[in-house]
Amino acid sequence: MTTTYIFRYALIAALATSAVSCKKSLDLQPISDATVNNSYSTATQAEAALVGAYNTFTSSDYYIWDNIFTTDVRSDNHYAGGDNPDFFQYDNLNLTATNSKVYGDWSNLYNGILKANTVIQRIPLITDPALTGARKAQIVGEAKFLRAYHYYQLVKNWGGVPLVTVPVTTTEPADINTPPASVAEVYNQIITDLTDAAAALPDTYGSDASVNKARATKGAANALLAKVYAQKPDRDYAKVLTYADAVISSPANYALVTYSDLFDGNHFNNAESILEAQFNGTTIGNWSPSLLLPPSITNTTWRKFITPSQDLAKAFDAEGDVVRKNQTMLFETAPWVDEYWSAKVNGSVPFPYKQRNLTNGNSTSRQYMLRLGDIILMKAEALNALGRTSEAATALNLIRKRAGLANTTASTQAEMTLAVEKERRLELAQEGQRWDDLVRYGRAETVMNALNEVNLVTGQKVNYNMTKEKELLPIPQTERNRNPALTQNPGY
Repeated sequence: MTTTYIFRYALIAALATSAVSCKKSLDLQPISDATVNNSYSTATQAEAALVGAYNTFTSSDYYIWDNIFTTDVRSDNHYAGGDNPDFFQYDNLNLTATNSKVYGDWSNLYNGILKANTVIQRIPLITDPALTGARKAQIVGEAKFLRAYHYYQLVKNWGGVPLVTVPVTTTEPADINTPPASVAEVYNQIITDLTDAAAALPDTYGSDASVNKARATKGAANALLAKVYAQKPDRDYAKVLTYADAVISSPANYALVTYSDLFDGNHFNNAESILEAQFNGTTIGNWSPSLLLPPSITNTTWRKFITPSQDLAKAFDAEGDVVRKNQTMLFETAPWVDEYWSAKVNGSVPFPYKQRNLTNGNSTSRQYMLRLGDIILMKAEALNALGRTSEAATALNLIRKRAGLANTTASTQAEMTLAVEKERRLELAQEGQRWDDLVRYGRAETVMNALNEVNLVTGQKVNYNMTKEKELLPIPQTERNRNPALTQNPGY
């Protein structure tokens, strides 16, 4: 792997405070002037290092909003909006290897892996008696979960990527010019890490939801395993079902909540949440809503980024899905021309609405990294793939009932496959899932090339020219320049 860029980031520092509980460690702030040799000798430093590893979820563009470009904007769910040419490449499916967001996201994810690798390697060496063997195992389990989560983003976006599982402390070409591992090898590492994590992690860390939803738990590891076994090319739906059921029956007592409660800003860390990034709106704020929400909320009149698509709005309407549509998009007059919604200024335009809480340009809104509704639909998908279609309908109808919809009419396996795909689209729009679903179902080319999107300004229909090769992102050219062992993905 080319680690030259990644290793410019400083490692997590020591904090001169006493040993803290698991909950209090969430408040520790990593410091940027430490070295590998002096940073890891106490229990407090171990907890601070772990906090630094979690920080990737709240500090990187990828997890704050770029993942919506790679999954929702790249699909039939949203348009790019704004004025950044690199964003429009996602929308139009004409990405290049020099796209700055492609490079930035690759770097964000490998930076997260660096931090996780450092924790995994260094924490077992600490001899401070305040750091028990059990807590050491938990910390390593949490870090392995984080590493697996980042590698999952990499493999589903780029395919085979360099597989690095130890911190690299040299810039020697022989050590950093690593060729990509195969897709199978990356998935195998992800599964190994998640299996280890599930064995080491508790169902909960106590009664405080702000801790249980902030940290990796056994439920989080099992939820990601369910998704991984479904997404990898040689999918195993028996294991998808096993891990989905483990989440559904977890002692953590995950449960569906009212759909609006998921996004209204008053029910963070709710019963349905398995893992979510923690923004407090002050020291850790989410800035993406200021770039997405309408003028009435942001008090700004410049064109916002990411616009729900005509096709997504029609999908909600065709299903009579008022509940989820109203939580996903907010229509408002826009003081600009929108090429897909209004060819005139002050037309009605929908705005992304799942992250809607904004104060002084900062927000407590967050994406769910994992939630139960997604896992129940994964269970329905697995049951149907295993020929248990009537049972799949039962799982699917749990989600439909929550949205105020009648039971599915799908009765055959083929009908149920499309019904689950559609339900996932309506349930999880704007949550970074759609592109992965289209690829997993083998329908990305069919769906994208069948879209009837017309530019209202030019009157021209958009031709996405979707091909199999475009299922993956290009390997960033900057990384290839640094690492000659990196090959480019086909089609780029």
